[in-house]
Amino acid sequence: MQSNSKSLSLAPALNLFPGLKPPHKTLLFHQICVLVITFLAYASFHASRKPPSIVKSVLGPTLPTNLTQLQLNSTVDLGWPPFNGTQGTHRLGEVDLAFLTSYSIGMYLAGHVGDRIDLRLFLVFGMMGSGLFTILFGLGYWLDVHVLGYFVCVQIVCGVFQSIGWPCVVAVVGNWLGESKRGLIMGIWNSHTSVGNIIGSVIASGVLEFGWGWSFVVPGLVIILVGVLVFLFLVVNPEDMGFMHPGMDVEMSVETDSAEDLGKVESKEEEEETKLIDPPDNSISDSSSSAIGFLEAWKIPGVAPFAFCLFFSKLVAYTFLYWLPFYIRHTAVAGVILSHKTAGLLSTIFDIGGVLGGITAGFISDMIEARAVTSILFLFLSIPALLLYRVFGSISMFTNITLMFLSGFLVNGPYSLITTAVSADLGSQSLNGGNSRALATVTAIIDGTGSVGAALGPLLAGYISTRGWNSVFFMLVLSIFFAGLFLIRLARTEIRDKFSGK
Repeated sequence: MQSNSKSLSLAPALNLFPGLKPPHKTLLFHQICVLVITFLAYASFHASRKPPSIVKSVLGPTLPTNLTQLQLNSTVDLGWPPFNGTQGTHRLGEVDLAFLTSYSIGMYLAGHVGDRIDLRLFLVFGMMGSGLFTILFGLGYWLDVHVLGYFVCVQIVCGVFQSIGWPCVVAVVGNWLGESKRGLIMGIWNSHTSVGNIIGSVIASGVLEFGWGWSFVVPGLVIILVGVLVFLFLVVNPEDMGFMHPGMDVEMSVETDSAEDLGKVESKEEEEETKLIDPPDNSISDSSSSAIGFLEAWKIPGVAPFAFCLFFSKLVAYTFLYWLPFYIRHTAVAGVILSHKTAGLLSTIFDIGGVLGGITAGFISDMIEARAVTSILFLFLSIPALLLYRVFGSISMFTNITLMFLSGFLVNGPYSLITTAVSADLGSQSLNGGNSRALATVTAIIDGTGSVGAALGPLLAGYISTRGWNSVFFMLVLSIFFAGLFLIRLARTEIRDKFSGK
């Protein structure tokens, strides 16, 4: 199905409120609307993904036995079978694996499908399914479910629905934005990941005292409500509203060297805009609107190195996403064991650092025009940051917050940059003939590969943590090192091109 046919299914709210259409509203207005709507959409995805990490310390085994009874006081937790035994952390890691494995597999399929059907409806479908199965996980509390298979099956299906979100929102944003300052704009936009984590942490921690089931039900309802907003207002392509693609304007302006040429182009733009506003002919198709194949997308230069870099980078990021509250809860800060709620809220510091890290990485990559160099800089600086957090994070609350913020800043910087600006660059580069319909496929390949690492990280943490947290941090540092190695060749090429004046 070609993109021309998609414009026939315009967002319902725009038909109800004609004042939102051109010429009443400008291209800039709609670009901002798309950024806001997709921001809220993916923030809600991450908010509904956060509860498992918050409730781990409630579901899981009791605190470490090397703490004194005085320290424990009345904070000993009975846990929730089947997660409360000696193998509790293993079971929790297996539930994470179930979700993230189906998520990573679904990511490849979602990108392939997303390039071929209405992205708005596909995105809404993913949001509704994610909300429903997040709620079903929480219902295990009231239904008194203690069967591991129930939680695993719910997370498997939920992971498939969640995988729909990312390829869709990146493809939609890529359709509406040109390449100018893409790193900075998408760095700001990609803060939805950390903002969603923060919202999910605050909500899940806030209602945890009423029963851990509420920590799933409330975020599940939130993503369903945001899904209704997306269904009503999201416009997938600027052409659907009668606007030309942002990149087309740039190309035309370069070709106009005289007043006569400019007049011709303006006339051509008016004629083209009139055609775009008219209902499209479904029979029209060209090579630029056809979806790129999965194997073809892998062959695009830069896709494989960034995909494997994200494998290790996302392994680290998702280990923190799923285990940081549990780690804080089981590690005394200044000799004090923190409550479930405090540990959950404190973990948001990592995500606050991630917001600023993603924005900073995007700004730097735009300024020096080198995505790989920027990513390597952040990756290698994050190694000492993680080691410092592990060694000195328990000294005081101040050092814990400071080092956690720094770790989030450096870990999420390249993760944010690769999943947004890099994916959009590679998905719409000139090698594709300007084919924007490669966006969802390329995004799915890069983030899908990263999601395989995201699946392994929390699982390994669940098993390795029984041997001590030093082993977990060693795994994280080693993963970051490998992530940087995959970008060295691309970084050398970027530096060589800079010095050669390309």
